[in-house]
Formats: sequence, C-alpha cells, structure tokens
Amino acid sequence: MCGITGWIDWQKDLTQYPSVLEQMTYTLLNRGPDASGTWITQHCALGHRRLSVMDPANGAQPMVRHYGENVFTIVYNGELYNAPELKKELELRGHVFHTTCDTEVLLVSYIEWGRSCVDRLNGIYAFGVWNSQDQSLFLVRDRLGVKPLFYSYTDGRLLFGSEPKSILAHPDFPAQISGEGLAEIFAVGPARTPGHGIYSNMSELKPGHWLNMDRNGLSIRPYWKLESKPHEDDIDTTAQRIHELLQDTVQRQMASDVPICTLLSGGLDSSALSAFAANYNRDNNLGQLHTFSIDYVDNAKYFKSNAFQPNSDAPWIKRMTEFLGSEHHYLEFDTPELVESLKTAVFARDLPGMADVDGSLYLFCREIKKAATVAISGEAADEIFGGYPWFHKEETLKANTFPWSLATKDRVNLLSPDFLEWVKPEQYVQERYRQALSEVPRLSGENHDQNRMREMSYLNITRFMPTLLDRKDRMSMAVGLEVRVPFCDHRLVEYVWNIPWEMKSAGDREKGILRRALRGVLPEDVLTRKKSPYPKTHNPSYLEAVRTWVLDILNDSNSPLLTFIDVDKIRALAEGDADQFNLPWFGQLMTGPQLFAYLAQADTWLRHYKVSIR
Repeated sequence: MCGITGWIDWQKDLTQYPSVLEQMTYTLLNRGPDASGTWITQHCALGHRRLSVMDPANGAQPMVRHYGENVFTIVYNGELYNAPELKKELELRGHVFHTTCDTEVLLVSYIEWGRSCVDRLNGIYAFGVWNSQDQSLFLVRDRLGVKPLFYSYTDGRLLFGSEPKSILAHPDFPAQISGEGLAEIFAVGPARTPGHGIYSNMSELKPGHWLNMDRNGLSIRPYWKLESKPHEDDIDTTAQRIHELLQDTVQRQMASDVPICTLLSGGLDSSALSAFAANYNRDNNLGQLHTFSIDYVDNAKYFKSNAFQPNSDAPWIKRMTEFLGSEHHYLEFDTPELVESLKTAVFARDLPGMADVDGSLYLFCREIKKAATVAISGEAADEIFGGYPWFHKEETLKANTFPWSLATKDRVNLLSPDFLEWVKPEQYVQERYRQALSEVPRLSGENHDQNRMREMSYLNITRFMPTLLDRKDRMSMAVGLEVRVPFCDHRLVEYVWNIPWEMKSAGDREKGILRRALRGVLPEDVLTRKKSPYPKTHNPSYLEAVRTWVLDILNDSNSPLLTFIDVDKIRALAEGDADQFNLPWFGQLMTGPQLFAYLAQADTWLRHYKVSIR
C-alpha cells in the first residue's frame, strides 16, 4: 500500500511550487516508508509515498508511460488481485510490460480501455491518472471503499490525497469545520456520512465512484453499486458458492513478495481466513503461517461477560492455532501505552475516532509490522452476512434510525445547550437516516420483513462498514502495514447481498449461511461460537487514566472542547461512578472509559489541528 496526493490548478504554474507538493507528499510518510516520488508539470503536480509489496525494484511512482504524443502518469494506492489476468489480456493486445508490479498493469489498463477499465478491476485501490493530451485527471476509488481518497475542489483548483493531512498541508487550505461537520463528529460519530470529509470544503470520493477533472470542470460518476435481484440458488448451492468465492479471494490476496500473516481472534471470520491462508501456504510450500492476536494486561482478571462480549478470545485462539499449526504471536498492551495511543490514533485519522478501539489497533499493527508487511483481516463479514446483534433484535429492526444510533438522545444530552441549538444533532442524524433509506435498491415482490432486512444490510454495508475499513486503513498504514480484507471482494458482496434473509440466517443463527459454507474448513465448536467483538481493556487503571485526563481538560479554561460539551454533566460523570455509565455504541457498550477517551481525542484533535469554526 501507499499514499497518494496531488494538485491540479489552471491558474498557477505549479512548477514554481515544488516545496508545497513535497510537503503534501511528506505527510504520507507512514503510509509509504520505502520510497518517495513527485512529478510536476505546469498545471498538474502528483506525489507518492511507497510501501513496497510487489516488484520493489521497478515499481517506483509516479509512473509515466509515453504513447505517441501522449503521456500518462499514475499515482496509485492499493492492490489489484486480478493483475495476472489483466496483464495477459493486455499482452495479447500488443502491450509490452517492463515491470512485474500491478501499477503498470493498472496504468496500461487505463491507456487501453479508458474510464471503462474500472469495470475490469478486482482489488482495493485509490488512484489518479493524468492524461497530458486531454489535460485531465481521472481519480478512482474501489467499489467498497477499502482505500481512502479525499479531495477539495474550489475555483478550478483540485487537491486530493489518501488522507486529509495531505490536503491540510497545502498553505491555502485552512483546517475549518462547519456546524454540519461538527454534527458528524459529535452526533453521527465514526460512522461518517458517505462522501463527507468533515473539514469544510473537503469531501471523500464515495466508494465505487470516479472523478474526472479537466478545463471544463469536475464530474463525478458511480461505476458500481449494489443491485437487487432474485436469488435463484438453493441453500446447498449457495453455501458452496460462498465457499468457492472466499477460497478464491484469499488465494488471490496471498500473493506478495514480502511476508504475509493473518489476524486471529478465534472467531468465525478470522479463523476462516486463517484456515484458507494456512492451506494456501501448505499447497505452495510457503512454510508455517504466522498469526497474531491482541489482549491487555490483566484483562482475564477483570473481564466480565455481557451481551456485547459474551466470552474471552484466549481459549479460542489456542484452539485455532493448534488446529492450524500456525506460529502464533500473542501481543499484550498495558494501560500507559494504550492511553498514549489515543493521541496517535487521532493523528492517524486526522479526526477523533473510536477511542481505545482505534488506539489498541494502532499498537497491534505496530507490533505486527516488526514481523510482516502484509496481513489478512476479517473486516466486513458481519455487515455482509448479518452478524451483528442489531440484525436480530426487534428493538433495532423497528427503530426509525440507524441501529447504532438508538442512544443518540442520551449522548447528545452531554453536549452544551448552545451547541445543541445550533447543530440540532438529533435532527441531523434523522436526515442522514432518511437519506440512506432513499438509496436502498428495492426488490419488487419482497414483503415488509424482507424489505427491512435489505434496508438493514444496506445501512451496514454503506454506513457502518466504512467505519471499520477507515479504522483499519488508518491504524495499519500509520505504521506501514498493509492489511487486506477478503470479505470485501466485490464478487462475494454482490452475491451475498441478494441471498434471502431466511437463508442468510440458516439454522436460526447469525451468519448461518457462512457457517454452513465453512463446514469442513473449521472445527465444529469454532463454527458454532457466538460472535464476540474486537476486545477492549477491562482494566480499571484505564478508567482512572482517562478520567484524570478529562478532568484536566475540564479544568483548563483554554480547552477548545468546552464550547461543545455540557461541562457540569461531564464533570459529574468523571467525579462519580463512571463505571455505571453504559450506552449502546457501535456494536459494543460505550462505558465511562470509552466516553472519556472519545472526549480526550476530540480535545486533542481541536488543539493539534488548530480547528477553527465557520
């Protein structure tokens, strides 16, 4: 993986501003620690930071190809999993390749097929191609939005980058935020509205979209979306097809010129991917699979089972490592570094995020990077197959809001009255919910219950899943670790999208059809294990640390956070029994520690980025 950035401007000679491009590119150092490159012409400036995974010697970017009088230049972040097939087809069409990297395959695909090349791609990517003859830039983001791509377009000037920080590095782009952006931060939370860049005048190119800029202006179009149609396969055929797609996807994503490992929690999703990966290694004589798991100091001592986290991962990890024969690495973190990682996570996202869930993932990825450059992870299975509790609860199915927003009223009551009056967060969340429902591709003939489950699937795939993909991308790329997510293969998503809910929940179990598809791949007890989310710390020392941090913020009259929160209510929680504070929050419980950590992240963000309010 890599980091990309760029600047298109018809009003300036960009060759006079090389230092600006270099600074924009430098901000992405962590995404691409292995190499750096820039390319500048009068009106186009492109920057790239590289993490070498395929063909380290010859894959430098920006990559330039000459075709007659025309010059094509690409910056690219991602992986093409069908690059071998595309390369073979392009060679039959007369193209000659000079590298073995997928960057060249992608660039030549654009040269051969133009914008329609995106229909042929299987992978995760964000890329831009400059066409010197047309004086145009073509920007693309992958179908599910695994790889990020932000942009700003004002008065004929386009800035873009893998992360907001590269755009914020431009001297003419201030870190400002409007009431709408603040509503995204304090009401919507990490599950941002698709396309919303949070900062004023910044957007995120939506998944499955391309952007084209030339002297006539800017155009944005979708090239992929979910389509609803009848599912005609019986349950056995469906399970077999899922098995085949998942196996093929993992095999494609195991391709690498550098060490590759898997993240293993002992749950259904990570165990399945690890099993397919271990089989791939054995079949190709690649040696023992390395697997990694995360935990916290004294977690076993303080862990308490609840509806959101029914059991501990440790026994299941042991079960799977013995089954796989993998070389397993247990990584454990203590309170001090977990607290410190809250700040690092903000700098990785350029925004407050999922508190300790972000910070611990950053620490996890940092340690994995010492042994591997590429990892396989199980994100997206719950959204695609309907694994979360809210798919199965009458309360959430009947709620007229996002299933993760049931406690919006309780959360926003912790904000200041003036801020509530200005932003109207509850109203904002409702508007975003109605917007989401208006997008759902309906299927004629479905009854009310079937239609509602289709809505729930759509909300999860397009609103909640990007939250976890953003988190995984930012925390992993902050340490130069590439993480691949096989459940986001668009062929699998397209197929599962139309499986009727009665079949998806076969056996009256969450992800029932996936469990059926994995028979013979996993031990029976792992196949039937109840879902348990990403582990968090239960150590009371963490509560004390973030409680103290928040009290320090409340006692600092210069804190920019105080404008937005109800200081008295937050103080009462921080000085009282914060362990009794529990709200449903993104598939888990927002407890006192999670609330305090999020507020600390928000304060860090406002201070560090010197955010001004419009």
